[in-house]
Amino acid sequence: MRHIFQKQLHQILLVAASTAILAACNSAPPSTNTTSADKSSAPTATTTQTATSPDKQSKQSIRVQLPFLKQSLDAPLIWAIEKGYFAEEGLDVSYERGFGNADTISKLGTGKYDMAFSDVYNAMEFNDKNPNDKIIAVAFYQNKAPFSIVTFKANGIKTPADLVGKKLGAPAGDGPRKLFPLFAKEVKIAPDSVTWETMEPKLRETFLLQGKVDAVSGFYTSVIPSLIKGGKTMDDIQIFFYDEFGLDFYGNGILVKQAFADKSPDAIKAFLRAYFRGMQEVVKDPSAALDLVVATDQSKLMDREAEKLRLKLAIERMYVTPELEASGFGGADPKRLEKSIAQTVEGFKLKPVTAADLYTDKFLPSKDKRLVPPASDRKPLQ
Repeated sequence: MRHIFQKQLHQILLVAASTAILAACNSAPPSTNTTSADKSSAPTATTTQTATSPDKQSKQSIRVQLPFLKQSLDAPLIWAIEKGYFAEEGLDVSYERGFGNADTISKLGTGKYDMAFSDVYNAMEFNDKNPNDKIIAVAFYQNKAPFSIVTFKANGIKTPADLVGKKLGAPAGDGPRKLFPLFAKEVKIAPDSVTWETMEPKLRETFLLQGKVDAVSGFYTSVIPSLIKGGKTMDDIQIFFYDEFGLDFYGNGILVKQAFADKSPDAIKAFLRAYFRGMQEVVKDPSAALDLVVATDQSKLMDREAEKLRLKLAIERMYVTPELEASGFGGADPKRLEKSIAQTVEGFKLKPVTAADLYTDKFLPSKDKRLVPPASDRKPLQ
């Protein structure tokens, strides 16, 4: 009898121990995926610090869309993410590639993203068609638009007047192409004195290299690196910068829907503080910024030399200008902006609007937080 009792007691203890072990396993916290700024680089599940930690949950999520594929032009954003500047401001910033400025604005309008990097002039078209769903700029991170006509000196086009009778190429929705009638007006040629060939964006430079067109319109930060990669040198290329021929437009800005601006003003202010802190660091040490962008490219297809040229053009013509050195990153001169808006209204045939309808500086950090670093603090891009 005693032997039977001991055997039953032993079985009961084994069952109890097994139950305790199972309960402990079921109460362990599950592993989760962390969130990455670049969705293609999200790490695998881990049981260490995770995206669902209290610290992560306390940060406001900000979804950003780029104007195109990630490039060296996105260095201020990448720097601010990787160095933790956004996190210090209480933000969890993620981004996705874009498919051109117009598409980026359209997706911002749907509410898929909280912020977008695009140009205010395409936003004017969106607002004209969607007056109750307005998009505004809260900063300009490119002080000058990269609008241009690009050709080869060998084509005999030395001045804009030489474009008469030539064939120009660009995608149908290209901004500089749409503004060409205004460019033509400024350089005193007839807008219909040229013919246009339409192609996909990825084929624009190929058409020029193959001689299928005499010149192309586009962003010089996109066109020139592609032509250099195609075997040309800077000495081969002739560029007509729109801003040197009466069209002194601002470049891309940081855009939000008016509804988001009304709902989350503090988040916008925090974003801009971190972003322009990143911009200052990029201008101080562009080589380090370029290396960081290349290192975060998950495709491993980014061409450092092409991105180096792209960033060089941006810093020299868009990120560091006399206007910015006087007023700091992010702002806009009211008279200059008003003139460019009036030109866009004419060129795009839109309803008249004012700068106040499209841009506000109330979210910008104080000037001392967005000063352009002095030349003595800037390292050369290598």
